[in-house]
Amino acid sequence: MKTAIKINKTSRNVLLKFIEKNTLEQLNTIPEGYSNNLIWNIGHIIVVQQLLTYKLSGLPMLISNETVEKYKKGSRPEVPVTQLELEELKSLLFSTLEKTEIDIDAAVFNTYEEFTTMTGFHCQSAKDAIIFNNFHEGIHIGIMMQIQKLV
Repeated sequence: MKTAIKINKTSRNVLLKFIEKNTLEQLNTIPEGYSNNLIWNIGHIIVVQQLLTYKLSGLPMLISNETVEKYKKGSRPEVPVTQLELEELKSLLFSTLEKTEIDIDAAVFNTYEEFTTMTGFHCQSAKDAIIFNNFHEGIHIGIMMQIQKLV
C-alpha cells in the first residue's frame, strides 16, 4: 500500500499545482463543451476518495455531507467556489490522504461493501478502492489538462 499512497501523493501535488497556477476565476470557469471546471474536478476527486475508501468501509468520512453533495458523481458546479472554499479544498487534498495513510497503518479498514465502478472495476476491499482511486484521479487530471488549455 505504500506505493499506492506514494502515487496518490504525487497526484495530489499535481492537483495543488492547478490551484497555484490558476486564479479563482480560472478555477471556476466552465469552458464551452464542458459540464464542470477545474475546481469541481478537485472537489470531486476528494469526495470520491472518501466515498470509496471510508464510506464503503463503514467508517466516518473526513468531509461534510455538503461537500459530498456538491462534488459527487452527477453533480455540476452550481455557483462559483469562494476563496474560503478553495482553501478548504486545498487543505483536504492532503489532510484526507494523510489520515488515510494513518488508518491503513492502524488497520482500521476491516469491512467493505463491495462496489463496481463505472469503468467496470470491482472493488472488494478498501485496498482495492485505494488502488483504483489512483486510476480515477488520473482520469480527472487528464480532463483538467484539457480544461486548462481553455481557461
